Amino acid sequence: MENLNVETRRGTVLNGVLFPAKNSDTVVIAITGIHGNFYSNPFYYNIGDTLSAGGIDFIYAQTNDAFGEIETYNAKSGEKEIVGSWNERFSYTEEDIDAYLDFAEKNYKHVILAGHSLGANKVICYLSKHHDKKRVEHFILMSPANLAHMMSGVSESEKDFIERIVRYGQGEKILPFYFMGWVVCTANTAHDWLSGILDNARGNFSQAEQITHTGALIIGTYDNFTDGDPVGFLKAINEHMPTAAENKLIFIERTGHTYQQKHQEIAEIIFKLAADWTKVS
Repeated sequence: MENLNVETRRGTVLNGVLFPAKNSDTVVIAITGIHGNFYSNPFYYNIGDTLSAGGIDFIYAQTNDAFGEIETYNAKSGEKEIVGSWNERFSYTEEDIDAYLDFAEKNYKHVILAGHSLGANKVICYLSKHHDKKRVEHFILMSPANLAHMMSGVSESEKDFIERIVRYGQGEKILPFYFMGWVVCTANTAHDWLSGILDNARGNFSQAEQITHTGALIIGTYDNFTDGDPVGFLKAINEHMPTAAENKLIFIERTGHTYQQKHQEIAEIIFKLAADWTKVS
């Protein structure tokens, strides 16, 4: 493994990890979700080790919300920055993904863009606006999140409070309660969650309807972020894509959102997809 730091257009440096293979011309980039780090999602190790052993590079593409707080720096100002799930802005989604793709474009012939959980929702958002097949050849959506289900515990009074604080120009204040019952964050961050920007996997399919790339959608049949119907949830996303007939739907039996007890299985699935698409032997 190698540390991989990429600079966004705003200057924030994102701290990823590269699992290198020998002389690879192919890379799979996996965009992380909220708190989707190596500790909570150890399957990233299996994916990285399996792909690199098979001749394919893998990038754990950590974004702002992989931890509650991340100490990094801003390459433009030279100042230390603290980012994390507490102050993430969804408006930065495109430039965060672009930062990793900029690196990949200079170093690889084949680029596959993946995302897990909220990271998958980010990939949907990104590909709805970017259709360059040379920059990204295929996508892999791993366990996209049903945001409406995730936020079902946010009360109307909490929503009103968030809206009021943001309207009064105090969006950088930390909420006096746990958002969704478990996230410490600013009012601006909570407002982004509520805005529907990334609610593209159940409530609003308009972004999926704009995707022209082909790829694979993967979910565990016990996934508890789908409001009780993982198979139907994944099928509904795919059905709204113009490329639905060409995409692969993969259901991993008897596992949940983070592929408990199936870490190697998800790794081998991703390796086979990447190898088949890029003809790696």
